[in-house]
Amino acid sequence: MTHPELSVTREADRLQLLRSYGVLDSDPEEEFDDITRVAALVCRTPIALISLVDESRQWFKSRVGLDAIETSREVSFCAHAIDLQEPLIVPNAEQDSRFAHNPLVTGNPSIRFYCGMPLRSEGHGLGTLCVIDREPRTLTPEQIQILKVLSNAVINRLQLLRALRLIEDLRNSRSGQP
Repeated sequence: MTHPELSVTREADRLQLLRSYGVLDSDPEEEFDDITRVAALVCRTPIALISLVDESRQWFKSRVGLDAIETSREVSFCAHAIDLQEPLIVPNAEQDSRFAHNPLVTGNPSIRFYCGMPLRSEGHGLGTLCVIDREPRTLTPEQIQILKVLSNAVINRLQLLRALRLIEDLRNSRSGQP
């Protein structure tokens, strides 16, 4: 039996960790965009995203094939994937009871296929690297393995940027700069 207070504490810890990366609402970065483009190419999907899930939304650090910069967490496929250890694969969202009535399925962008590889750090899911198609489909084991490698690259990049920011903050505090 799950204790609600443990879930609330775990979610608070997850959100604190997510915010520690300082990436929410940041500008696009070529390194993340390259990863997203490779995911779309390898999986042959028209849409690929690096999605970070906060308390109310999924925000896209990088996106290919989608104009939106965020959606509400309530309709987010990625919110279903963040606590998983393995990818969430939905071969046909119209036939999946969790998503069949989702406005992202019934309306634009007409999601049919979804594969979200959780972006995990320090035991928490921060978001996903996901690929989306407007047609039902599957991925090969090799494509899934490449998504796993790419999701590790996203986390490694996030951790590097956080470490560099911490070093810069330390330098500024030693020199008396804000």
